[in-house]
Amino acid sequence: MAHNEITQGAIDAIFNDPTHASDRFPVPILQCLQVKTLESKAPGNAPERYRLVLSDIRNYVQCMLATQSNHVVHDGLLQRGCIIRMKSYQAQHLKGRSVLIILDLEVISNLGTPEKIGDPAAIEQKSSEPQHNTTMGGAGFYGAKSEPVEDTKPQVQKQMASRPTGNNSGGSSSTQHGGGTLYPIEALSMYSHKWTIKVRVTQKSDIKTWHKATGEGKLFSVNLLDESGEIRATGFNDQVDSFYELLQEGSVYYISTPCKVQLAKKQWSNLPNDYELTFERDTVIEKAEDQTNVPQVRFNFCNIQELQEVEKDATVDVIGVLKEVQEVSQIVSKTTQKPYDKRELILVDDTGFQVRLTIWGKTATSFDVAPESVVAFKGTRVGDFGGRSLSLLSSGTMAVDPDIPEAHRLKGWYDASGRNDTFATHNGMATMGAATGRKDELKSIQDVKKESLGMENVDYFNLKATIVHIRQENFSYPACRNEGCNKKVVDSGDGTWRCEKCNVSHDRPQYRYIMSMSVNDHTGQLWLSAFDDTGRVIMGGKSADELVEIREMDDTRLAAEFEAANCRQFIFRCRAKMDSFGEQPRIRYQVMSIAPLDYKSEGHKLAELIKQMSI
Repeated sequence: MAHNEITQGAIDAIFNDPTHASDRFPVPILQCLQVKTLESKAPGNAPERYRLVLSDIRNYVQCMLATQSNHVVHDGLLQRGCIIRMKSYQAQHLKGRSVLIILDLEVISNLGTPEKIGDPAAIEQKSSEPQHNTTMGGAGFYGAKSEPVEDTKPQVQKQMASRPTGNNSGGSSSTQHGGGTLYPIEALSMYSHKWTIKVRVTQKSDIKTWHKATGEGKLFSVNLLDESGEIRATGFNDQVDSFYELLQEGSVYYISTPCKVQLAKKQWSNLPNDYELTFERDTVIEKAEDQTNVPQVRFNFCNIQELQEVEKDATVDVIGVLKEVQEVSQIVSKTTQKPYDKRELILVDDTGFQVRLTIWGKTATSFDVAPESVVAFKGTRVGDFGGRSLSLLSSGTMAVDPDIPEAHRLKGWYDASGRNDTFATHNGMATMGAATGRKDELKSIQDVKKESLGMENVDYFNLKATIVHIRQENFSYPACRNEGCNKKVVDSGDGTWRCEKCNVSHDRPQYRYIMSMSVNDHTGQLWLSAFDDTGRVIMGGKSADELVEIREMDDTRLAAEFEAANCRQFIFRCRAKMDSFGEQPRIRYQVMSIAPLDYKSEGHKLAELIKQMSI
């Protein structure tokens, strides 16, 4: 691609002549002058964001790359100096600056040099009037060209006022929104004003209520999806009455301001978005006539074998063949004393692994899926109780035999050979290295120290060892009771415990294990640190709350509980990582998961060793 094919003047037209820009420059061709990674300010595992600088030789402009297009950076295609074709984009004016949101692009040439072409100047907004945000690119991100939302807003409000009270379902989408600017979800931020999104509801929660000394209320939430991404929206009190029945899973809606955009609370959402929405009294929600041109669901699958490398409490999507369905059982929460229905499923995939996945509540009691079906789960939390396991979040969803390539591949594999395969589990970690070919096979303590695991990189290994001592001082910490938080709470001195992260106070904390223990094998001794799920296994199923209660009643009995945990042998899945203590570097060995010995398997291994020695 010769540089004279760059569409000079395109950037100026996009910002200063938006009415004719898409006719003059239907697919702008620009040079990339810079690619920079931005750190997310949102908590949780937010996706990477990239800032670009693009030039048309005459002008350059700052750009944000939508996360669904991150692959062009990850694949090494988008580099400084390359020539790109902007297939879909959105122009915005934020804090007096002109910014492009790049929704889709194609790298069409790499000049082999990072040098910029020409001497472009920064784009300036010529008009003294505020410019309206415009969605353009190719045939348009959502189709036809659009006029500013402000021009149609009085009409929308007038039609809203003419409806009967509480009815939000009327109105034609073409009449209400044909002249309005449609934003992609990816472009929403706290700086966005007067926007409309066209989205599909992929998940709707039950109505939840709360009762506090300061008052009571109710809320519900929905997950919203379009071609650019996903976002969570929540309605409180009056908005529950207005919108709960209107918003139905699987249907497509137009949602328009006023609607608050704020930083996402990651402990309540499993979506990879830095922001979330809160419905307001005058938020406009209209059901779309066209229900077909918005995606049904968006998955980001992790295969079952890879779960061993995923951090505990991370949220993942998973797909597999339903190998086993257990009966519904019930547990009673030790914190709330409420009963919960649960059902455990066994999923397998073509990596040769299986995993236990727990579903809860109505999902568990109404589950009616035949074994050997392919099931995709969106929004499952990774646990390590006795090895890797999964739990479907309350905001998660599942799809049976979905019409997607991953499901078709698994169905073909299972019918061809998978039905007769045997599957490894994440519990039997002593044999996992051999099963997966990874370098995390069983190590001795001598091997761990001799190989300096964790000295330069983060290393994982499996260790068969015996617990010889557990430190009883500070074996637990007071944690927040909110689901998914687990942060330490502080005694306020008035009988309540405050969590700064969640900005709430609890009448009591939930204690969680934070153990330090010494283990031995035939080659040496090692100190390991362990957390709550591992601690429960070590302490014979007792929670940290129970041990704190025992300590308050009888120190002698507490010592006996720890003594009973000594001399027990386990297979530990460990992570070795360089850390610092008192400004001194040291290697920290953290237990990721734990499993009891399979004595039958261990006996077979010993028999094989004896045979080899006798040959």
